[in-house]
Order: sequence, then C-alpha cells, then structure tokens
Amino acid sequence: MRVYIPSTLRLLDDACHAGEFGPQPLTVYAVTPALREWYTEGDDEELEYAAMAQAARASVGLLADDPGTPRRRVVVSAEVSAVPPADGAAELGDARLELHVVVPWRAVAAAHLDAADAATTVGKAAELWAAAQNGDDDAIFALDSCEGEDLMWYATQEIPDLLAAEGPRGKL
Repeated sequence: MRVYIPSTLRLLDDACHAGEFGPQPLTVYAVTPALREWYTEGDDEELEYAAMAQAARASVGLLADDPGTPRRRVVVSAEVSAVPPADGAAELGDARLELHVVVPWRAVAAAHLDAADAATTVGKAAELWAAAQNGDDDAIFALDSCEGEDLMWYATQEIPDLLAAEGPRGKL
C-alpha cells in the first residue's frame, strides 16, 4: 500500500542517512476506508492526491515544531505492507494511519517538496500552526494557502543530490 509520510528537509536528511523512517509509531497518510467513503466519486488517483495533501498539511506542523529547518513542506511516498486495520475511530475523510513499524529507505518511492519560492507562504502557515489548530480564521487561511503551492516530485535516486544542494547534513 502506498503511504505518504509527512516530513521536513531535516527529517528527510536524517532518514536518508539512517536508512529508515522512524521511530515508531509513525504517523502516515494513505487511502483509508474513511477517505474512500468521503470521496465516493473519486478515482484512485484523486484519493492518492487527497491523502498526500493531508500529509503535506501535517508537514507544516512538523515545520512549526522545528523553526531551524527550511520552510518547505516535504512528503515522502513509500510502499509498505504493514498497514494497521481501520479501527472505526477515524473521522470521515481522514487519511491518517499509525504504523508500528519503521519504514525502510528501500520502500521509498519518491519525495515531494515545495519549491524554494514557497518558503514565505509555508513559513507563515508554520508560524500560525498552533492558532490554526485552535480555529483562528486567519491562521486557517494561511494554512489553506499552502495548498496553492505545488509539490515538486523527486525520484529516490535524486534525493541525496537534493539534500546535498540544500546544505550540509545538520545545517539545513
């Protein structure tokens, strides 16, 4: 099953060097029964996009927790077989899952991240993340504005070069 792992450039660099995403439990996003039920008319591609969009939003929360990392959303797509069953507690439209395994680097299919010129929009959303979680309309608008920024696609073999171009390890 394809899962989308919310990340940051710093976390992506750590996972690339460690050879895995973890520790567990790991919050990921995927086409869940709750998401499928919400998008009754959506095809598989639309459902995958919706799951990735939720992971991109979660990436903003990770950026809010790490003010030293570049203000660019990162989503890593990976193929995993250990997907927990739906427990019925998910809200309609929710793509979030909790994995109780690490995701090995060899399972990574691609990385998706914002262009550098999205940093202002994404940075504003990260700055207002807590307020958005509390329902502040201006903060929610800033978070929603990130959805207007397209995520670029990088193949797995391009990720090390991308990270090297962004700066030395640990200095992102």
